[in-house]
Amino acid sequence: MLVLGDAHASDPENRNALLAAYEAVDPDAALHVGDLEYYDLPAPTWFVAGNNEDLDVVDALRDGDESPDVRNAHLLASTAATVEGVRVAGLSGNYAPTKYDCSRSELEGDRRRHFTREDVDRAAELDGVDVFLTHEAPTGLLSYGYDPGCEHVNGLLEATAPDLCLVGHHHRHREAEIAGVRVVSLAPVWERYYTLEPADLALESHPTPE
Repeated sequence: MLVLGDAHASDPENRNALLAAYEAVDPDAALHVGDLEYYDLPAPTWFVAGNNEDLDVVDALRDGDESPDVRNAHLLASTAATVEGVRVAGLSGNYAPTKYDCSRSELEGDRRRHFTREDVDRAAELDGVDVFLTHEAPTGLLSYGYDPGCEHVNGLLEATAPDLCLVGHHHRHREAEIAGVRVVSLAPVWERYYTLEPADLALESHPTPE
């Protein structure tokens, strides 16, 4: 299974790196942790929305609508799917304190990129999760002289107890054990891609081809 960090694939060079990773692996399925920005994909891909997306496409996927610009892109928005025998769940969006208690219908324009308390509560009810995808990091994973993580993500790790949590947004590879969960912040696609063995969730890193 192919695993991908942030792509920002509206940029042509980043898109080429994204497609090179698919070509290198030729996967049956892929997982992506947000800031995808390109939705015509070579293989079935389950992703969470980041803070940089075509939000009209993301909203259409939330609503189950089809678009001619979307191929093989499946959104995980406080939902779960079984992928190659692995139960994968995801929380889409990033955290904004001023928008957290809004309903999704209140979020307009670029504010649609955020997750809400309703989204987190719905994700917390998912069970049997093997791998959890989130764009926003939990606390305790990264440090820039301060901790950029979000405690609501920590709460989801405790509630869903996955074996592995994959994180985007920060464009750097970091690993930690948080709430008994192996948590990995993924490097961006233009630096490396990852492969995941469904049988034991072993994650391996590879340099992205030129």
